[in-house]
Amino acid sequence: MGSDTVTSVREAMLARCSWSKVTDDAPTHDQLVALVAAAGRVADHAGLAPWRLIELRGGDRERLGAAFTEVLGHDGSADKPLRAPLLIAIVSSTTAHPKVPDWEQEAVAAGVGHALSLLLDEAGYGVIWRTGPFTRAEPVARLHGLGDNEKLLGWLYVGGKPDGAPVRRPVDAERCVTRLPD
Repeated sequence: MGSDTVTSVREAMLARCSWSKVTDDAPTHDQLVALVAAAGRVADHAGLAPWRLIELRGGDRERLGAAFTEVLGHDGSADKPLRAPLLIAIVSSTTAHPKVPDWEQEAVAAGVGHALSLLLDEAGYGVIWRTGPFTRAEPVARLHGLGDNEKLLGWLYVGGKPDGAPVRRPVDAERCVTRLPD
């Protein structure tokens, strides 16, 4: 567990930040599974569990770099997946449902990703959620074994927290909370 003790969800949210640089420390598979069991408790209309996670370690990250190279036609991004010892691909897996549209199911998958990032942070790991054009590229989808009903929402890059926390940007909550127009 992390050295900082968080006593509330609010404190965890206020402490959350993205760690673009991390160390080689990472949770084990079993530690990750325990955190996923908690992250999977997000609100899920009809209990469809429209998500799955793909754990990438070691050579898997190199294979992802090769897929990035295939997309770009050069190796300029081949080392990007090597920036963290653990990458967790967040995949939405939608199911046709009369009351739960695809966008709502994708929101559940995103909620799991965010909850997992908070849990990883609490456990002492630095996390950043990386997205971009690679998430919709065919070679990357093929590498991840995505089905026709699946979309890659990005990767959590996970590693140890180096000394010194990243700058936390304040949220202008007053601007973000509005009322219905007259």
